[in-house]
Amino acid sequence: MKSTFYDECTIFVKAGDGGRGCVSFRREKYVPKGGPDGGDGGKGGDVVIVADENLVTLIDFRYKRHYRAERGQHGRGKKQTGKSGEDLIIKVPVGTQIFDRESGELIADLTKHGEKVIVARGGRGGRGNAHFATPTNQAPRYAEPGEPGEERWIILRLKLLADVGLVGYPNAGKSTLLSRISNARPEIAPYPFTTLTPHLGTVKMEDFSFVVADIPGLIEGASEGKGLGIQFLKHIERTRVLLHLIDLSQGTSFEEVYEKYSGIREELEKFNPELLDKVEVIGLNKIDIFGEKERERLMELKEKMETSTGRKTFLISGVSGEGVREIIGYIATILKEMKKENV
Repeated sequence: MKSTFYDECTIFVKAGDGGRGCVSFRREKYVPKGGPDGGDGGKGGDVVIVADENLVTLIDFRYKRHYRAERGQHGRGKKQTGKSGEDLIIKVPVGTQIFDRESGELIADLTKHGEKVIVARGGRGGRGNAHFATPTNQAPRYAEPGEPGEERWIILRLKLLADVGLVGYPNAGKSTLLSRISNARPEIAPYPFTTLTPHLGTVKMEDFSFVVADIPGLIEGASEGKGLGIQFLKHIERTRVLLHLIDLSQGTSFEEVYEKYSGIREELEKFNPELLDKVEVIGLNKIDIFGEKERERLMELKEKMETSTGRKTFLISGVSGEGVREIIGYIATILKEMKKENV
């Protein structure tokens, strides 16, 4: 089953050419020596890319790769300037980065709704022959051609904008937790790689809200291209907090749990070492399957993980909701402080 979430594509953009200047002479009754009156050509349209919060994927660019703005109209007699070409507006999701394919240069990073950038400028219209009349050449018979519009291949690369990124191995319970705390409804099933695309959900509290991104599960070797997670890891580069979920149903010894924790951290480091500098919260998930007699041992595991990792750790269940309010409240407090400090 292939994902329909497209987060990178290459397109060709061509701005409109400028219109030709006009060669024309006045021919009016009772005006024996009318002189040149050719108008200028119109400017070509620009290609403009605009961020639109209503879009979430670049899938539209899978079916159309070439985009051309309208050319300027040619100048006319009586010094009439040709009409400028219409700008071509291309809408992309908020969070889209635009690169020049040839140089690799970052042209723009559109992180707010309505932000725009001109990626190809239209050509200037040519001047008509009225501009070239001189005392020694009162009837010039030439005009300028319009300038060609800019053209280039550009790469569009989408990085989702979220405050919190959910990371963990497949079946760690990320989708279940996201569906409980937010308005998102990702697919949930008892087999690996249920999540084939990133999902965003908004967590609303009394006086605060934030966005959580569920990233497809990582496996060992993800940073080398194994599994699905690597192609979506870039989406957590913008997040402020990582919520690392660990599945306790696969083992509750400290060694087993810490090995899972370290495995994900290793893949994050290989992809981008800066990810390890993010604020991280650990959720030991699926505690609903354990009885009261085992809870004391789980509390010891929680304390040992906090001591070993230096990260705040919670015992939670995405299914029953136990511990969820506490961990979400803690993350909200962190985000509020970051907002105050403009981090």
